[in-house]
Amino acid sequence: MTNLQSDSGRVAAELAADVAMAEGSPDAEDARLPEPAPSFVYLDYAATAPLSPEASLAMEPFQVPGPANLAVNANANSLYGAGRRAFDLMEGARRQVAGVLGARRPDEIVFTSGATEADDAAIIGLVEAACQKRRLAGRGDAPVRVITSAIEHDAVLAPCRRLEGAGIEVVYLRPNRQGFVEARALEEALAENTVLVSVQAANSEVGAIQPIAELSALAHKAGALFHTDAVQALGKVPLNVGELGVDAASFSAHKIGGPKGVGALYLKARTPFSPYLLGGGQESGRRSGTQNVAGIVGFAAALSATVAAAEDEAARLRALRDKLYAALAEAGFTPTVEVEPQSRDFLPNIVHVLADDMESETMVLRFDQLGFCVAGGSACSSHSLEPSHVLRAMGIAGDAVYNALRVSMGRYTTESDIDAFVAAAAKVANW
Repeated sequence: MTNLQSDSGRVAAELAADVAMAEGSPDAEDARLPEPAPSFVYLDYAATAPLSPEASLAMEPFQVPGPANLAVNANANSLYGAGRRAFDLMEGARRQVAGVLGARRPDEIVFTSGATEADDAAIIGLVEAACQKRRLAGRGDAPVRVITSAIEHDAVLAPCRRLEGAGIEVVYLRPNRQGFVEARALEEALAENTVLVSVQAANSEVGAIQPIAELSALAHKAGALFHTDAVQALGKVPLNVGELGVDAASFSAHKIGGPKGVGALYLKARTPFSPYLLGGGQESGRRSGTQNVAGIVGFAAALSATVAAAEDEAARLRALRDKLYAALAEAGFTPTVEVEPQSRDFLPNIVHVLADDMESETMVLRFDQLGFCVAGGSACSSHSLEPSHVLRAMGIAGDAVYNALRVSMGRYTTESDIDAFVAAAAKVANW
């Protein structure tokens, strides 16, 4: 248990006792009886992960109602004691996150409301700062180029489209059939006027892990900055921002068992950046808005716990992934990508297959009726009937793009869950 968690747990116990005494409530421990386990098998960890015990414990002090809440949850930007206490907890979490991610300094971590904000801020903020730098150098009228991949999350693609609307050229790299962005493709697209390259660390649909260190080095050689959306990779594969050589990276808490509504943007020291959210100048002027200290503390706790267990957990999930791929192939599903047993080229927790003559929505609803939560693609577009832009970019043609099924596993997925899902898959295939 970290010092932060231990401190939070102590404060939680003291505050809960105060509230119980003041209001005549039952003992705090008795009042927090565990909820019964859900009656379904959850296999959509790429969409979100259950709140981890570590995050829950760390955030307990912030859940106490009434004035007692201010003992830890005052505005972290206030000068009085309660504000300084919240600030100290937030900065402790910042140091924790920076250390786990391999940042050189805690102030390279900017807390955000999530990865979408972090992606938007990185794309818009880095490009705007680069353009300003060019204007100061007398090259303000020269066109600039941004390079990204065609399989990015919409949180990257949408701000790129906004840049296009502002007259900035955006080049979208197509991956190969296995979902990998190749260094050769980036090298061919780089030009003297390229100011930013943004490529995800791992794909959320097929699980392809991109060669970020190699791509980042190519971008820097051409004089461009490099950003990566590292949301899906975090906690699944070794990830050190210093070793990757990136200038910026986006992260989300809820994908690793932290709370929703919290994320982080890694900004390497001295990287030119124009703030995306303007206002009170919090986060050293890089992201305005009162910080969510409770969420930040929960994020740090979840991150530390996830990364500490990552190596063993990846090996366990990799075995389940390989077993599920083999079983679904026998049941008539077609693997979307070629994942060799024990492969480290793909995320250990994602299985992606295509069905014959059965659309994604139909499969998801049938599995739901049988008690399984799965997805047809990225959760951010799960309510859309449009085919996956990822599969289209990979060259999957025809009706097959409508027939995708993604299974993603995590901390609480067991082998018996996978066995039960395989049995359900046979029923769905012969509905």
